[in-house]
Amino acid sequence: VFLHCRLRSPSKTVSTVPGLHSLEPANQVTLLTTRLLTFVESKPSLVAFGTSAFPPPDFPKSLTSSEWRPWLNTKPRHSSTLTYFLLSTLQNFKLLPLPSVCSYLIHSVNMTPRVIVVGGGLSGLSAAHTIYLAGGNVIVLDKQGFFGGNSTKATSGINGALTRTQVEGEVRDSVKQFYDDTLKSARDKARPDLIKVLTYKSAAAVEWLQDVFNLDLTLVSRLGGHSQPRTHRGHDAKFPGMAITYALMQRLEELAENEPERVQIIKKARVTGINKDGNKITGVTYEFGGESTSVDGPVVLATGGYAADFTETSLLKKHRPDTFNLSSTNGTHATGDGQKMVMAIGGNGIDMDKVQVHPTGLVDPKDPGSKWKFLAAEALRGEGGLLLNGAGDRFCDELGHRDYVSGEMWKEKDKGLFPVRLILNSKASNVLDFHTRHYSGRGLMKKMTGQQLAKEIGCTPDHLQSTFKAYNEIADGKKKDPFGKKFFHNCPVDINDDFHVAVMEPVLHFTMGGIEINDQAQILNSEGKPFEGLYACGELAGGVHGANRLGGSSLLGCVVYGRVAGDTASNYLFQTALKGSVGAAASRLGQISLHIDPSQPGKVSVEWGSQGSIGTGSKQEQQSQTSAGPVMDGSNTDPGKVEKPGKPAKFSVPDKEYTMEEVAKHNTKDDLWVVVKGVVMKLDDWLEEHPGGPQAIMNFMGRDATEEFEMLHDDEVIPKYAPAQVIGRVKGQKVTLEI
Repeated sequence: VFLHCRLRSPSKTVSTVPGLHSLEPANQVTLLTTRLLTFVESKPSLVAFGTSAFPPPDFPKSLTSSEWRPWLNTKPRHSSTLTYFLLSTLQNFKLLPLPSVCSYLIHSVNMTPRVIVVGGGLSGLSAAHTIYLAGGNVIVLDKQGFFGGNSTKATSGINGALTRTQVEGEVRDSVKQFYDDTLKSARDKARPDLIKVLTYKSAAAVEWLQDVFNLDLTLVSRLGGHSQPRTHRGHDAKFPGMAITYALMQRLEELAENEPERVQIIKKARVTGINKDGNKITGVTYEFGGESTSVDGPVVLATGGYAADFTETSLLKKHRPDTFNLSSTNGTHATGDGQKMVMAIGGNGIDMDKVQVHPTGLVDPKDPGSKWKFLAAEALRGEGGLLLNGAGDRFCDELGHRDYVSGEMWKEKDKGLFPVRLILNSKASNVLDFHTRHYSGRGLMKKMTGQQLAKEIGCTPDHLQSTFKAYNEIADGKKKDPFGKKFFHNCPVDINDDFHVAVMEPVLHFTMGGIEINDQAQILNSEGKPFEGLYACGELAGGVHGANRLGGSSLLGCVVYGRVAGDTASNYLFQTALKGSVGAAASRLGQISLHIDPSQPGKVSVEWGSQGSIGTGSKQEQQSQTSAGPVMDGSNTDPGKVEKPGKPAKFSVPDKEYTMEEVAKHNTKDDLWVVVKGVVMKLDDWLEEHPGGPQAIMNFMGRDATEEFEMLHDDEVIPKYAPAQVIGRVKGQKVTLEI
C-alpha cells in the first residue's frame, strides 16, 4: 500500500519518508514518528499538543522542542502515547499525508469507514458479503425484525448458463443463448448492457454460492421462456430461495459475532432518508427504537420492489392502477421505500408500469379473497403441470412467459370459465414431492383421482380424458399444439391416475420497474450521471429484466447485482479512503478526533469528522445485533436488539408436559400453540415477526407442524432464534429436535 509515502502541507512538500512501504506496521509508526520529531525540533522552542483530543493520562501539555524526543524514547513503540503524538503532530501543523499514509492510519488505529447496506434480503446479503470479502467493513440495516425478504419465498431456483452443473449434465447451453432468451423476454424495454451483466456473470454467481457458502445447486430444470435447462436448485428438497438466503444469513451472523469491528447488523431500523452533499451521498438517516440516527458512508440500497405497496403513496396505484386490487405474493415490507427515497433526491424511476402479474397464485379455499397469496413454483409447470379452465380444457402454452399465461387466464375469466386449476399427474408429483407436500400441508393443494378431478371441475370423465388424449398426441409429435407448446415432461397424462390439484389465479409478484442504474450498479441522477457513493441491486434496480422477467432470474438478479454493487461500493470506499476523505469528513487529518480510555491501556479510538469507527461506543455499536433472524426473546418492548442469538448448546426443552388434546385448545390467533418435533411452542405473540408470514403458522394452530417445519428449516433455528417460545414437551412423545 505504501508505495509513495511523504508528508506534505496543502501547498508544498515538507518532508519525505522513503522506504516506509517495506517495513512492518510497528516499524512504520516508529519511522514516521522519528521523521515527525525531526520536523518538530525545527520549530520554535515551545510545542503544545492535546488541545482538541483526549490525551493519555501522562501526556504533557507542552514541552520544548528538544524535550519531546527523550520523553517519547521512554515509551513502548506500540503505546497509545506514540500514536497520539503522531496524530497530534499532524493535527497541530495541519500536515496532509498522501493517500497511502491515510490508508495506513485508518487500519492501524482501527478507524473503520464502512459501506451501508439497506435491506437484508438476498441482494443486500450478497452485497454485504462481497464488501467483506473485498476487505471492506459493512453495516446492514433492515426495517424488519428478520432478514430474508422475498428471496426466501423463491421456489424454483437460480438461473445460470455454462455452469459446472450444466457441463457435468451435458446441457448444451451457452451464455449467448441465455442472453438471447432474456433479451426476448424483456421485449421493447430491454437494456442490453444490464442484461449482459446479468447473463454473462450468471455462472460465476451460481458457483460463488456453491464455493463460498457450500450450497448444493446441482439439479437443473427448464422453466418457461428458457431454451435450455438452466434453473439450479439442490437435492435437499428445500425451496432454493430459502436455502440460499439462509446460508448467507448464517454466515453474516457469524461475522457480526466474531468480527464486530467489521460487520454490523441492525434490524428494525427503518431508513427514512438518503443524506447527500451536492451529488455526493454522505449516508442515511434511520429510525430505531423511536429515535432518529444518522450513519455516514457510501450506500447500497437493496430495499426490494413495490408489489405490496398498498400505502397512501402507492407506486402501484400511481403507475399500474389496474393491478392495485390484485392479491400479492410479496411480504408486507415490499412498499417501494427505496424507489421513493431515491426519486426524492433526484434519481430516476424507469419502467414503473412494468409490474409482473404471476399466473399461478395458490387460492386458499378457506380464504379465497385474501390479499396475500402463496406462489405456486414455476417448476410445477416446468415438470409437466397442466392448466385447465372451468370446462376441463387447456387454453394456453403452460411454459409461456408469465404475462402471456396471465393474460390467457384473464380471457378465460371473461368467458366465465374460472376457476383455473393446475394439475400434476403422479409422475410430476413424484418429481415435485417436496412442493406437493408443502402446498398440501398448507391446505392449498389436494390429492385426488382422475374421476374425482372431473367431478370437481364439473365436466364428464370422458371429456377430461379427451383433453388428456389430445395433449399426449401433441407430446408424442403426432399433432401440433394450437398454443405453441414445445417442451413436454412426465407424460402421458391419463384419467386413471392420481393427481395433485390446486386452484390458481394471477397475482402481483414482481416489479421490473425501479431505479435507473448503469452496469456498475451506480444509481443515476436526473442528468443521467452516477451519484457519487450510491448503488442499487435486487428488485430495486430497474431495467435489469425489461418488460418481463424470466423465472429463476429473480434470485440471479439479487446475487449478480448484489455482487456488482458490493464490488463498486468497495472500490469507491477504498479510493475515498486513499484520498484521505472518508464520508463527509474533510480532507485533512486535522479533523481527526482521538479518544483514549484510561481504563483500557493501549486502546485507541479515532473519529474522522462524523465518520465514527465501529467499536467506539457509537449509536451503531449500541444498536448492533449478531442475529439476522427474528427477535424471539419473549419481550414485546424490544425494538430489535439481540445481544447474541440463542446458543444451541445452552438450550434445553422445559420438562413441563402437555397432551395433544390440551395443545388443540390453543387454536386462535390470540392464543396459538404449535407442536414441532415433540416440543410445544407458544407463538401468538410472534405471528407478525415470522419471516414466512403469520398465515404459515396459523395453518397449524393447535396442531403438529413437524412435517412442514422439516421441509423449510433445520432444527437449529428453534434453539437459535426461538428458545423463549418453547414452553414444554408433548406427553407420550419423544423429543426429536436436535439441540
